Amino acid sequence: QVQLVESGGGLVQAGESLRLSCVASGSTFDIGPMAWYRQAPGKQRELVARILSGGITNYADSVKGRFSISRDNAKNTVYLQMNNLKLEDTAVYYCNVQKWTLDYWGQGTQVTVSS
Repeated sequence: QVQLVESGGGLVQAGESLRLSCVASGSTFDIGPMAWYRQAPGKQRELVARILSGGITNYADSVKGRFSISRDNAKNTVYLQMNNLKLEDTAVYYCNVQKWTLDYWGQGTQVTVSS
């Protein structure tokens, strides 16, 4: 089992920045891809960014150039640096970790962007 705890969400104004963190604990050996998803009210959960064990990343088109995902394998932590936040970035952000064939999810952290 892998437990995930997110932090760093909050209320910011458009154009500001936030940094989300997600720490994995438990059976963290052999953790594979780590990712951030988000779900806005009335919408489906969507992939925001993913980072593989070796550091290769991919992003949703809507956040390219504004968000940056990174990971510290020694600390079993994944980060999401979010710059130039927009109103449409408002959502609950979820950390996701894949280990072997299983997906693990955090409890989510709310990000609210106001005008």
